[in-house]
Amino acid sequence: MRHMKRSFLALHSLLQESRCPCALTSARRLFSACASSPKVCIVGGGPAGFYTAQHLLKARSDLVVDIYERLPVPFGLVRFGVAPDHPEVKNVINTFTQTARHERCSFYGNVSVGTDVSVEELKKAYHAVVLSYGAEGNRSMGVSGEKLAGVFSARDFVGWYNGLPSKKELHPDLSCETAVVLGQGNVALDVARILLSPWDFLKKTDITQQALESLGASRVRRVLIVGRRGPLQIACTIKEVREMINLPETKADMLPGEFEGIAEALKDLPRPRKRLTELLLKTLKVDEGQQMVDKQWGFRFLRSPVEVLPDADGKKVTGVRFSINTLEGSGEEARALPTGQTQDIECGLLISSIGYKSLLIDPSVPFDPRTSTVPNEMGRVSDTSGLYCSGWVKRGPTGVIATTMNDSFETAQILLKDLDSGTLDPSVDKAGAQEITILLKTREIRRTQEGKCSFSNCRTGTTWAASCRTFRQPEGPPRQGGTDATPASDWRIQRGSPTTQAMAEEDKRARFLLGRGGEYRSVKTDSEAQARTRPPDSESRTHGGRRPGKTPAPPRESRLRHE
Repeated sequence: MRHMKRSFLALHSLLQESRCPCALTSARRLFSACASSPKVCIVGGGPAGFYTAQHLLKARSDLVVDIYERLPVPFGLVRFGVAPDHPEVKNVINTFTQTARHERCSFYGNVSVGTDVSVEELKKAYHAVVLSYGAEGNRSMGVSGEKLAGVFSARDFVGWYNGLPSKKELHPDLSCETAVVLGQGNVALDVARILLSPWDFLKKTDITQQALESLGASRVRRVLIVGRRGPLQIACTIKEVREMINLPETKADMLPGEFEGIAEALKDLPRPRKRLTELLLKTLKVDEGQQMVDKQWGFRFLRSPVEVLPDADGKKVTGVRFSINTLEGSGEEARALPTGQTQDIECGLLISSIGYKSLLIDPSVPFDPRTSTVPNEMGRVSDTSGLYCSGWVKRGPTGVIATTMNDSFETAQILLKDLDSGTLDPSVDKAGAQEITILLKTREIRRTQEGKCSFSNCRTGTTWAASCRTFRQPEGPPRQGGTDATPASDWRIQRGSPTTQAMAEEDKRARFLLGRGGEYRSVKTDSEAQARTRPPDSESRTHGGRRPGKTPAPPRESRLRHE
């Protein structure tokens, strides 16, 4: 009885220390010591990981979830893969933030599973491990010349304009007139739209300052979006096509010959495909009275790349040689077959958007190299107890975020079923994050963790802003249906930190003044100055309302630095 009283007194003391960022975490661990609870580890801090965690935490009040992420910050492709002019898609970050702030959920960034810690070590520390690390690889074109300068994967290019840390030094050359995008999915159209969007429009988004300046100086005036099959097999949605059609000072450049016989096939198409095809057909009817425009975009069908053409020095792309295809079969099952004819298209920028693929992160994990997925049955990894998967590594890189949500919920339900049936035994004592933290410390891996350290605490020893991304606050008043994907979302999961509380107050003040049309100036306390490393002034100041080479106007909006 005396020991129990001491435990509760210690717990009470921890809860009273609300100013200490470690209080909630320490209290949680004390609870765990008093009562055994299922501990689940999720590998990957993207949509699949957070949706899985969300369902698990709601279903059982005794379950603890720890999320490990390779990057210093959470949210994966929602943060680094969604186009900056689609803030409504990023709204899901608000839901994920609530999950990250849950008292039984912890996030550990800058931990590379498979390198810093093995899957087997995670299985020893947790009752269950869920692989939700997505698709980090790019599908290769498999043709000569794809390593030339000026050739990029869509994943890398999107990461560059969205501020992915590893793509900061990409520096794409946008001095050419024509760009070619391989693939006709939504990501391909995102890339084309960003390349052709007016600079005044882009500065109202949360695109990185570096990308904004490069796109402001861009000479790209024509983008061709090339696919191996026909108009009836195009992979994008009607929303993305409509956005391309509605781009200001831009017109569609289609080839009528590629749409022969399409109108006759409309009556047999499913409604979504029919509406999309009708929209494509409308773009062929060009008004003769239309004024001249500066930029063009267009689809090119029935073409597969066979060679990337180099310049005279053999170093930079100058064009792509395509094989002309014909279709065998019809509908979604139609196959593209080469006719033997080829066509060369000149370009100075080539972006391949032909798909992602998951990679094997640990030799102990079953993996199918043909499908680039982990073999599983409804999320339960085949022939391995205690191991599960969700998201793209489970089903492949297909579908939208709602698909990932349903997929992750299914995996969570299977895991819960195994807990209820006794397949997973929660009564077995597992140390969870406590054991993994000791391992990482002995290996000198400095992780980022909610409530204990700032995002500057990574292996490079530099701040997030200085080493990874210079964030921009979008110009103009906050848009309806906006997102916290600007600096605020980066510190929200760090509960209780004095630095993050001050930043939260600063952000509220900025949003209030912006909403009232007022002027905002950042005010930092001495404690913040000591707690965070300032980058040089030339790096930390961002001027979203400035064209490269012009004198910046006086700041009228928030220019928050995230460090």
